[in-house]
Amino acid sequence: MDFAFGAQDESFRAEAREWLAREWPARHPTGDDGGRAWERTLGAGGWIGLGWGTAAYGNRCATLTQQVVWAEEYARAGAPGRIGHIGEKLLAPTLLAHGDEDQRARFLPGIARGEEVWCQGYSEPDAGSDLAALRTRAVRDGTGYRISGRKIWTSLAHQADWCFVLARTGEGTRRHHGLSFLLVPMDQPGRIEVRPIRQMTGTSEFNEVLFDGAVARARDLVGGEGNGWRVALGLLAVERGVSTLAQQIGFEAELRRVVRLAVDSGAAADPVLRDRLVRQWAQLRTMRWHALRTLGGAADAGAPSVAKLLWGQWHRRLGELALQVRGAAAATGPGAWSPGAYELDDLQRSFLFSRADTIYGGSDEIQRGIIAERVLGLPREPG
Repeated sequence: MDFAFGAQDESFRAEAREWLAREWPARHPTGDDGGRAWERTLGAGGWIGLGWGTAAYGNRCATLTQQVVWAEEYARAGAPGRIGHIGEKLLAPTLLAHGDEDQRARFLPGIARGEEVWCQGYSEPDAGSDLAALRTRAVRDGTGYRISGRKIWTSLAHQADWCFVLARTGEGTRRHHGLSFLLVPMDQPGRIEVRPIRQMTGTSEFNEVLFDGAVARARDLVGGEGNGWRVALGLLAVERGVSTLAQQIGFEAELRRVVRLAVDSGAAADPVLRDRLVRQWAQLRTMRWHALRTLGGAADAGAPSVAKLLWGQWHRRLGELALQVRGAAAATGPGAWSPGAYELDDLQRSFLFSRADTIYGGSDEIQRGIIAERVLGLPREPG
C-alpha cells in the first residue's frame, strides 16, 4: 500500500535531489534574513507553487506524484523549515478557489518568487481553537475596512509582509455568521503591533498581533462580505496530503535517532520500552498509509482532522519516549550552564515543542468535533 512512481517521477526526483544538493548546503540560511533568502532561492529554482494546478503565476506545475517526490527529497536533504509555506500551501489554494483574478494576479506571483511572506490571523485569546467565537471586528470606512482586535499564536507574524485575517463584519452577528476574510498588509506602524511569545523552547515562532484600526482595502476582501466562514473552512481543508508525507519523513528520522539511542544506552533491554518503540514505528506506518489513501481526495471531510489527531498525538508521545530513553541525563543541557543561558539539544527541544502539537492547527477537541458532526452525523453544538 504505497505510491507507485513512474519514469517521469524518478527523473523529477533526480532533478530535485541534484538541485537541493547544490543549493541547500551552499546557501545555509541563518536568522530571519536567511529564511527570506532561502525562499527567494526556492522561487528562482521554480520549486514554489508545484501543487497549484496551474503555471499561470510564474510557478511550475507538477503532478501529484511529483509533489510527493519534491516533499520527500526536501525532507531527506534536511532543508530548513519554510517561512513561505503559509502563503504557498494555505493562502494560494484559497485564492485559487475563492479569490478573483485580480487578487490571484496580485498575490500569487510574489508568493511563487518567494518574495512575500504571509501569516494567518485566526486564533484569538478568548476563542482559542473555537474559530466561530472570534471577536476581531472589521468596519467599513468607505474605501475599505478598519480592523480592531487581537490574534494569538500567529506563526511567523514577526517576519510576515501580509496577514489573512478572519474578522467579524456583520453588526450583531454571532458564531460563524457575519465573518469576512481580509488580506491585510503588516507594515502599518501604530495600527499593527506584533508581540513575540517566548515558548518553553526559548524560541518565539508564535506571536500575539494587535490590530488598532488597521487598514484593509475593499478589493482585498476574499469571497465577498459575510462569506468568511466558507472561505476559512476551504482553507483549513487543504492542510493535509503532500505536506503530511514530508512531515512523516522528519518524524521517521527522529524515531530512528531515539531507537539508536535506546540500543546504544541499553535502555532497549526494557521490554516495556521496546514495546513502545515498536508501537511508534507501527503508528508511523499507519499515518503514511492514511496520507496516501486520502492524497488528492476532496470528498473525505474527516481526513484532515484524522491526520491531525494521528500526528499530533504521535509526535508528543515520541518526545516523551525520547526523554524516557535518556533517563536522568535528559534533564541536563548540551552545554555548561550559566545564568541566563537556555540551551537545548534537538530531542529536548522536540519534547518541549511537541507539547503544543495537539493544540495548534486546531486542538484535538475541535478535530473530534469536526469528525463527529461531518463524518458521523452526530448533532451539532448549539449556536
